Amino acid sequence: MNYFTEQSIKLANQQNYLDLLFPVYPLNPDIIREIDSTLWGAIEKSYNRNDNQALFRALLDLDLFPVKDGYVPFFRLDKSAIERNPDTINRICGRIREMGLDQLYERCTQPKETNRQMGQLFRQWIRRGVLGMGMVDVGNFSEGMNNVILDGSDNALMQFAQTNLGYTRDKGIDFIAYRNKQYVIGEAKFISDEGGHQNDQFLDAMTTLRSKVNENVQCVAILDGVLYIHSRKKMYRTITEGNLLVMSALLLRNYLYTL
Repeated sequence: MNYFTEQSIKLANQQNYLDLLFPVYPLNPDIIREIDSTLWGAIEKSYNRNDNQALFRALLDLDLFPVKDGYVPFFRLDKSAIERNPDTINRICGRIREMGLDQLYERCTQPKETNRQMGQLFRQWIRRGVLGMGMVDVGNFSEGMNNVILDGSDNALMQFAQTNLGYTRDKGIDFIAYRNKQYVIGEAKFISDEGGHQNDQFLDAMTTLRSKVNENVQCVAILDGVLYIHSRKKMYRTITEGNLLVMSALLLRNYLYTL
């Protein structure tokens, strides 16, 4: 087992792990989504005029579509299909109208799922300088710099890694550091439970961890949560039976300073 994995397990099982972790992932599931007042005005207007096509188009501009329907993603990718498929639009809008405007607004402003906040929260945490290294925008980075963390969206970091580090996955990453002519890249996730989507999140991080990259690049999985609880479950077995570089975000600074 990797040293930092072992230390992460000790931290999670013997200390006030969750208290220490909260500054990294200050989860607040009660923060509602905001809707632009102009956009909501367009939704109300089309709703009251019984204009289903205009209503549907306006709702597609929201971060959260108010009903779950397998046909909606098709329209997001091809809005011209709205006019060609009036029966489907009327069917979906019929479900929406059953709510009434008050419930529709409530549905559209539901808080984001906490697992969709993780990468952003982790990035906000490292921007506070907690790792003891400066930050530079990924577009302004050069190897003449040293001991820096690259800042940018997960897509911008992915493109940098693909272009410069031999990274081949078509999947955004959360972290790139450059220290003593070595790169560290990885994904940061909070695994809140076992099974289902959480297993998928874990497997995704493991796939990035095992990615083929250039010789001066180290892949890490910056994981926190239930995977460190002693058990016979797959996640715990995976991180303890090999020498995988899996660690808590709380130990990331210690690891970087070994490079």
